[in-house]
Amino acid sequence: MFVFLGREFELNNLNKLYEKDEFQFVVIYGRRRVGKTTLISEFVRNKPNIFFVSQEYDNAMALEIFSEKVHEFFKLSGLSSFKSFNSAFDFIADRAMNDRIILILDEFPYLANANKSIPSILQNLIDHKMKDSKLFLIICGSSMSFMENGILSAKSPLYGRLTSQMKIEAFGFFESSKFVSNYGFEDKILTYGITGGIPQYLLKFSDKRTIRENVLDEILNKSSYLYEEPRNLIKQELHEPMVYNSIIEAIAKGSSRLNDISTKTGIESDRCSKYIHSLMDLKIIKRETPIGEVEGKKSIYRITDNYFKFWYRFVFNNTELTEQNNGDILYDNLIEPYLSDYIGKEVFENVCMEYLRVQNVSRKLPFIFTKIGRWWGSDPISKTQIEIDILAFHDDNAIFGECKWKNEHFDIAEMNKLIKKAETLKKYSNKTFVLFSKTGFTQAVKDESDKLGNVKLVDLKELFVPK
Repeated sequence: MFVFLGREFELNNLNKLYEKDEFQFVVIYGRRRVGKTTLISEFVRNKPNIFFVSQEYDNAMALEIFSEKVHEFFKLSGLSSFKSFNSAFDFIADRAMNDRIILILDEFPYLANANKSIPSILQNLIDHKMKDSKLFLIICGSSMSFMENGILSAKSPLYGRLTSQMKIEAFGFFESSKFVSNYGFEDKILTYGITGGIPQYLLKFSDKRTIRENVLDEILNKSSYLYEEPRNLIKQELHEPMVYNSIIEAIAKGSSRLNDISTKTGIESDRCSKYIHSLMDLKIIKRETPIGEVEGKKSIYRITDNYFKFWYRFVFNNTELTEQNNGDILYDNLIEPYLSDYIGKEVFENVCMEYLRVQNVSRKLPFIFTKIGRWWGSDPISKTQIEIDILAFHDDNAIFGECKWKNEHFDIAEMNKLIKKAETLKKYSNKTFVLFSKTGFTQAVKDESDKLGNVKLVDLKELFVPK
């Protein structure tokens, strides 16, 4: 049941729609491996359903297999395939006039690519028959661009027919940590930093093994499921995978601006921008702007998925070692010494932001913030570039966060540096400071935070078990 951790909201919503006993049309989408099919399987458990998973069939083969599914559900033997998908869907709609039936078209983009008229067929049947039936229709897909542009957009024949849509996201850190509940605080963060919030990836890690053992067995083992996962996903979704691989690797290793990525990969800037937008459509990377500012020259690119980030930084260009079954050499010499830097640069900041979001919902902060993110820019006095790990705000209230993932205590100089940086953003008159530290704080920091009154200290224990 671990696989359903964090999916209670979606499951409850599906069950509420089912109980209405009237026509429903639900679109469920999200990137591969995020748990869409598993969610649907749990929902339809012990409910009458026709579950069709499309693959890269041509139309004739898809219709034949779909017909078999329909005949099997209605216990009809010896019948030939339906003449068309229109007649198959029409048949199901007739049977659903009095009976509650769930029809799932999983990996719908494959079906629609095999038969371009499928969306229009469904639109016509919904308008003239299905809307008066008890059919519960679910369309599910992993191709983000197709689902958003081909199903949900105003240009789609199915636009306006939906009764619900669900975008299934990766788990956040706190839900992800439940997959390795027996781990200590630090190893839970390492697990999240390596696997991200993708259920199928998290399930491969066991809290009965060390982080090192999990990485060796599940990532650096050339026969393992995760070994080629990012490369295979790129091949499935995009042409010119070698180009996309080099762009993702450049970002994973620290190139975040378009010019830097272009220089690192040797791809001309305009072409590089087009490739980047394709990766953004797939939600593999995102454009990030300093929180509170409009998109512009300050914008940078980040990898959204921790596993992609980890794999392209540490594994992609070191396959000679793994192909020779020397994963232990790769881990001990090229991964483990740099893990702290990898976690500290971005992963720990994301974990700390999630902590603040939870505190915000629980109303345990001095004010309710409406926006949160990172901020970077220039200090007009010192003429230097500054970065603020976390900025959360509403009106003239702001929280400034500093995140330290290192083996030394957070010291008073680092605290004073954050307070100094906060002076750059003068529009916030009410400032609160939240300091996050892997290993705790010096006594000087504790004393000064008590004295100031607007400083909150968060170590790993507080992060997991807030007071």
